[in-house]
Amino acid sequence: MTQTVLMVLVGHAVTHPPLHLWRPEENGLTDRLAAGRGPALDTVTAWLSILAGTGTVVAVAGVAVLALLVGSRRRWREAAFLGGAVAAQSAVFLLVTLCVDRPRPTAPHLDAAPPTSSFPSGHVGAAVALYGALAVLAASRVRGRLRPLLCVLAALLPVLVAFSRLYRGMHHPTDVLAGLANGGATLWIMWRAFLADRGRSTPPAGADRAPADRAPAGRAVAGRAVAGRAVVVHNPVLVDDDTLGRIERVLAEHGWAAPTRTATSVDDPGRGAAADAVAAGADLVVACGGDGTVTACSHALAGTGVALAIAPCGTGNLLARNLGLPSDPARALSDALGGGPRRIDLAVADGDGVPPTVVSAMAGIGLDAATMADTSRGAKDRLGWPAYLPPLVRHLGDRRMRLTVTLDDGRPIHRRAAMAVIGNVGALQGGIRLLPDARPDDGLLDLVLVHPRGLAGWPAAAARLLTGRVAPGGGTAPFEHFQARRIHLTADRDQPRELDGESLPPGRTLRLSVRPAALLVHTPSGGGSRHGGPPPAGSPVAAPQGDAPRRAGTEPVPAERSA
Repeated sequence: MTQTVLMVLVGHAVTHPPLHLWRPEENGLTDRLAAGRGPALDTVTAWLSILAGTGTVVAVAGVAVLALLVGSRRRWREAAFLGGAVAAQSAVFLLVTLCVDRPRPTAPHLDAAPPTSSFPSGHVGAAVALYGALAVLAASRVRGRLRPLLCVLAALLPVLVAFSRLYRGMHHPTDVLAGLANGGATLWIMWRAFLADRGRSTPPAGADRAPADRAPAGRAVAGRAVAGRAVVVHNPVLVDDDTLGRIERVLAEHGWAAPTRTATSVDDPGRGAAADAVAAGADLVVACGGDGTVTACSHALAGTGVALAIAPCGTGNLLARNLGLPSDPARALSDALGGGPRRIDLAVADGDGVPPTVVSAMAGIGLDAATMADTSRGAKDRLGWPAYLPPLVRHLGDRRMRLTVTLDDGRPIHRRAAMAVIGNVGALQGGIRLLPDARPDDGLLDLVLVHPRGLAGWPAAAARLLTGRVAPGGGTAPFEHFQARRIHLTADRDQPRELDGESLPPGRTLRLSVRPAALLVHTPSGGGSRHGGPPPAGSPVAAPQGDAPRRAGTEPVPAERSA
């Protein structure tokens, strides 16, 4: 989302005053290259353009993805990384060209000009996404003397393609630079999403595990001890029989008896199934689905002492990512069971027209909720997280809301903002930390208000988000952070709202309160609170954490400030 917005804003910046004054110098460069053309370079650059053309990119990417998915070891994560990089770069490119209309250079064109804007260069972006991804895979998978050569060739191709597009009069220099940035950013995001955690080791089956962190053993199947009874609550839309089979094999490897399968439905997204599992004496509930399934199971398991394990199969998988779980469901479950159970907080949300509902990751009002509401399930299934980009662009021009923020028992704070997000955890997809101080076991909720000043403020907000510089700043900073045990938001008019990615009817209020240590969940590290059983009797909804709500990293929040 942020990448598309940033690219659109950069495109408008270089095509409108005052930066558009660079245009004569840019045309001068392509004119000089055209004046020095010769048959040899014409031929070489023609082949380079073909290597980065749509047909070649689709064909090479398709063959590479197919090669990664066949054979005895199906490397679906590598396939998703490569295919996702190419597809996401193309989606961002098309969205940007719809918003930025820039003519081609004045130099004679050696290729037929496509009907898209000159900004950014699609050939260069596609070359970075495809051949850059191949370079990454070659560096990690190829052994021997051939690896350096393949890596250098794959990494050098996008640079050569960039030169060819300038030489052939198809793009301005800033178009080429934008293409390099677009492809590089997409590659980095996909690497963070699919490959960044490949270095983590999965404990071998049968490895020693702390007895205090497991449901009590005491039954035996075919002569071997089993950890207890497990129930797999799965979303049949997202989870197929092959994935369920892999989940069951992981459970068996970690000493669990054959689990009971329970499918979610439109009427019961998992809460009822998980509650039935608790009533039937289950020791472990495996939530196999997206954020909705995880949150529904968390609601039923809160305060029961029955542990939750997450096998992420959705688009966002926010809680799973923030607990350090990889994106592959079977590997995530293996890592979680190989670690230990820990206690984490949950939140209870309500508002006008919203009954009390458990939140495990994040809730929001404004831009983020509008984007989620306008993203169809079919688009998410086909595209993954890039499906959110078109709705985000459509809603960037929405009128800001006036918010009244009440933290615990403090005096109201008044702001104008594009969106407000309350989180039990802090990281979005790709490891981007929207709430840098959020921890799932600190007994606090974190709030961020995003209020860039007009279109010119969005590049600063996007840059801060992508580089991790979202700590609280002064009154003009695009991000403002707070922490409290209870957070009450009231808008001046009905606004889109969401809880853990699930859209709610529009409304004016959103209230969240923390439930400390409410959920026992398996995590790879087993960090934080690692004790079994329900929370102590009489445990308050919000344990005391100081005398006043605080702006993250600062002194107590002032009572009021005018926007």
